[in-house]
Amino acid sequence: MSGDDEVRLVFRKYDGSPHWSSPMRRLGEDEHGVWLGAPAGAIARRGRATGRAVDYAHVVLVPRDGWWTATFNDVPKPTEIYCDVTTPPRWLAPDEVTVVDLDLDVRRRRTGEVEVLDEDEFVAHRARYGYTGDVVEQALAAVAYLDKALRGDVEPFSRDYHHWLARVR
Repeated sequence: MSGDDEVRLVFRKYDGSPHWSSPMRRLGEDEHGVWLGAPAGAIARRGRATGRAVDYAHVVLVPRDGWWTATFNDVPKPTEIYCDVTTPPRWLAPDEVTVVDLDLDVRRRRTGEVEVLDEDEFVAHRARYGYTGDVVEQALAAVAYLDKALRGDVEPFSRDYHHWLARVR
């Protein structure tokens, strides 16, 4: 697939129900994975609801085998980087990638503050959906990695993403 092809990014819950989806442009690949982008005004859809326009440009890194995805936001979004802990991405077709959202998130605000989010939701959904021991272990390992990486000078969370974000501004 060449760069700038449309790709549908689909987030599902552990039971298979739709969570988020968004059409994005495939910007390219590097050692970190596949980069997808959307300009300000792009539509994001939550579940089966009608989509809404996002008022800032953003890029999403889909790692080849990580248990997370990372969204890098342009201003005016106060969250600079938002990482969803997920199952490893599965490319269902050249124009569709899907992940299972495992509730936990790690974000870095533009102030530099890093925080882990939705730990209560993870506990509730672990019981509700019956997350396996391996899924729990991988999710918690992903949180530990992301928390440390977002606090340090670790790529792709330091500088590498700026190149990709500039392409969708």
